[in-house]
Amino acid sequence: MSDFIIGVTGGVASGKSVVTRRFEALGIAVADADVAARAAVAPESEGLAEVVAAFGSEVLADDGGLDRAAMRKRVFGDDAARRRLEAIIHPRVRIALHDACLAAAGPYAIAAIPLLAEGGGRETYPWLARILVVDVPEAVQRARLMARDGADAALADRMIAAQATRSQRLAIADDVLVNDGVLDALEAPIAALDRRYRALASVGV
Repeated sequence: MSDFIIGVTGGVASGKSVVTRRFEALGIAVADADVAARAAVAPESEGLAEVVAAFGSEVLADDGGLDRAAMRKRVFGDDAARRRLEAIIHPRVRIALHDACLAAAGPYAIAAIPLLAEGGGRETYPWLARILVVDVPEAVQRARLMARDGADAALADRMIAAQATRSQRLAIADDVLVNDGVLDALEAPIAALDRRYRALASVGV
């Protein structure tokens, strides 16, 4: 059981998944908010039933699951609709992440939360012992989005602008991992963070 929980966050194309996989390779359990969000509205779930009650059956796909494309269109540009959807999904995600981390074996656990800054930070997730921000300059995010997703510069900029700013993420950070270079450069700083987190967890700090 791990009650020492590290929240890992970062902007789009910052390399959060690469970072959490490195921690997993060191034997640390990772609970992923994206996975929890999909489970929250899985077919026949209470969450999906609430979404249908709020938005209508047109957001269902032919297989009875959530039609994510239709849902995105429904909430795009409609702040009230987006907040209604988030009010259904986010509390379930927080509970699922907390439960998964508490159930994990190991000295500590990680909750991977891409939209942690946007979702209220530590006020919304008071059970996080520390917050690790994977940080990259916007120019690096833009270049990675263009290479990874085939986005043009304008689309990449819109994707970056849709999230919290770099300064807003850094404002909630206890620890910062700069990931603006080659992936091999992450090994030493992640190993150092792992040693630090194990030491902190052992004394309950």
